[in-house]
Amino acid sequence: MKGDRVLIDTSVWIEYFKNKNAKLSEKVDHFMTFSDVCVPKVVIAELIQSAKSEKEISVLEEFAETFTVLDQSDDTWLKAGKISFSLKKKGTTVHIIDCYICVIASENNCKIFSLDEHFKSIKKFTKLELVI
Repeated sequence: MKGDRVLIDTSVWIEYFKNKNAKLSEKVDHFMTFSDVCVPKVVIAELIQSAKSEKEISVLEEFAETFTVLDQSDDTWLKAGKISFSLKKKGTTVHIIDCYICVIASENNCKIFSLDEHFKSIKKFTKLELVI
């Protein structure tokens, strides 16, 4: 059985697929070996959206089958909206998709690995665990 559950965000996968950052690639490879790597459906959608060809889309579809794919619960979007509202009241604006990913991670006991600075803002006001 693998260790911790790690949700890997779109920003990390994009850099990983570019294969230009050896340190990041080593970290992702480590997680793929020793952790339960989780990918929310929204991350898969974001990756497909940025594909440059039908072949890339096919590769991404196969890629998605390799990991634990996370789906939302009945109130995931409601929780995401509440986080966004709470952050906004504190003077921090964060994209709703990032709030959604935070909720998905929480609902599935995942740490988040992302290059997106917004998650650091969310972490200040929630129990979000980030992989650094």
